[in-house]
Amino acid sequence: MILIRLLLVKSEAKRLDCFLLVIGYSLLVIGYSGRQKRITNIQQGISNKEVKSERHRDVIRRNNKFIWKRKHLLSLRDLSRRELEHIFETAAGFEQFSTRSIKKAPTLRGKVVVNLFFEDSTRTRISFSLAASRLSADIVDFTKKSSSVSKGETLIDTARNLEAMGIDIVVIRHNAGGAAKLLSRSINACVVNAGDGFNEHPTQGLLDVYTIIKERGSMEGLKIGIVGDIAHSRVARSNIWAMTKLGAEVTLIGPPTLMPPKVDQLPVNISYSLDDVIEDLDVINMLRIQFERMGGNPFPSVREYSHFFGLTVERMQRAKDDMLVMHPGPINRGLEIESQVADGKNSVILDQVANGLAIRMAVLFLVNQAAAAENKS
Repeated sequence: MILIRLLLVKSEAKRLDCFLLVIGYSLLVIGYSGRQKRITNIQQGISNKEVKSERHRDVIRRNNKFIWKRKHLLSLRDLSRRELEHIFETAAGFEQFSTRSIKKAPTLRGKVVVNLFFEDSTRTRISFSLAASRLSADIVDFTKKSSSVSKGETLIDTARNLEAMGIDIVVIRHNAGGAAKLLSRSINACVVNAGDGFNEHPTQGLLDVYTIIKERGSMEGLKIGIVGDIAHSRVARSNIWAMTKLGAEVTLIGPPTLMPPKVDQLPVNISYSLDDVIEDLDVINMLRIQFERMGGNPFPSVREYSHFFGLTVERMQRAKDDMLVMHPGPINRGLEIESQVADGKNSVILDQVANGLAIRMAVLFLVNQAAAAENKS
């Protein structure tokens, strides 16, 4: 209506007045609309913040109800379901550090972490070193070849000498089962088992389960196949204890010669044929054949093993479309798993490596926290 009046006005002065009136009215409408939009955005922002804040408070309340009391991490067999969940909750809090411009937290500032590795390692040793570094700890890397162990010094004497220098946490990998437990009884520092003989590899088991939970939301009711050299695998044992405690159904798959003694006493199913069970699996974890630990040949040939137990493209076509493919590494491509599968869309192998950092940060944080509480008491 204002525009029509503007066109009908003959006086130039009145026409200017009407024009200014139109401009003013338009600015008023635009300003009001903008104000309403800002109010709506603010309200939505407050609502989102409230939701996020409430979720954060739920996590805090849940964590506050549970107190971690173990200054050593030696085995997943010893842990309760709630302890496992607490580690995963703590790891989730540390994941953000990988995305920060400054990837550091002062959590272990002033603490000394020793990587006491009596066996070769790439992923585990570097992952622990990086985890300790991101928590601001000082790191000492120990290797058997460059130490007094090569001169006959015992494990206990080596550890006690290191402890006399003021170390706080020992991360140990050893070829003898029970080495980590023996060490925990002999020194006051925290001990974290990074793999002991055929016994366990707790942090690998934790990162495997954590990867599955991130992909599927829960372990409850999942059917998981662990394939290959079960007899010599400490990873398999840690997987079994953690996965079954969280509600998964685990099946060990491999030739009879690669099954451990008294396997029927474990809380698992057993299959000697991958083809018989692959269609039912939600997750498959392919283990490395550990030739260095074998006294003889457990199967006639590498080709025959790959034919019956290798994860091939053809076998993947018969599996569920969303079956997760895992491997603790290092991979023997073409033996345990074909390259197209290891690098395919179902593979979460590199996710396992990435998640291992958050898990090991959580473990170092928790054992140090428990040690601090013990010292106060």
